[in-house]
Amino acid sequence: MHLTFKLDREGNALYDARGLRLDLATRTWAAPAAVDGAPVGPAGETVDLATAMRWLQRESRRPLRVPIGVIGPRQATVAQLVAAERVGAGLADLGLFVVCGGHQGVMQAVAEGVKRAGGIAIGVLPEGTPDTANDYVRIILATGLGEARNAVIARAAFCLVAIGDSLGTLTEVAFGRQFGKVVIGMEGAAKVDGVRHVATTDAALAAVSACVLGVESGADDAGHALP
Repeated sequence: MHLTFKLDREGNALYDARGLRLDLATRTWAAPAAVDGAPVGPAGETVDLATAMRWLQRESRRPLRVPIGVIGPRQATVAQLVAAERVGAGLADLGLFVVCGGHQGVMQAVAEGVKRAGGIAIGVLPEGTPDTANDYVRIILATGLGEARNAVIARAAFCLVAIGDSLGTLTEVAFGRQFGKVVIGMEGAAKVDGVRHVATTDAALAAVSACVLGVESGADDAGHALP
């Protein structure tokens, strides 16, 4: 499914295909208020999901300030590292912030992608000092919490993208689901109830955008409906 919207830049308004207007304070969709007793219909240009997302983050004056969590193992495959860097760059291009574990592997790759695209990546470290952070995170939180920092990442993230799998990554996925967060999985992410698996970085970015905007995320790359 290819989602389209009506974007009224002058009126700072975004409408979905049903004519509902996005409430920027709550990111929920509702019928627009009437003006002089007459309903206000959607106006403006037709835009796709990515354009709507960029508008929200860069132009609407009410962007999502909660970061997107990207999680994955230190010992990652080449495919996982490539995916992580592309996801990081894509999230930054959309104007979203990223939180990760701040170490190497998937965490370093996603932070590198974010930095390359001019965004901000936050690294939440298990150690109490910043020395183990990779060179690409812009903000380092040295928690001193050990592996309990996994719960901090899952709680702090708006939603999670899991790239690959490991015991540590699995705990973050489990915490995310326990906290009611949307978890998008790719490149061998854990097959856990509620994880939405996609096959490409474009599909992962679309799923994140749909989550932020509160719209249906459509289907995965194989055409299967996402939960």
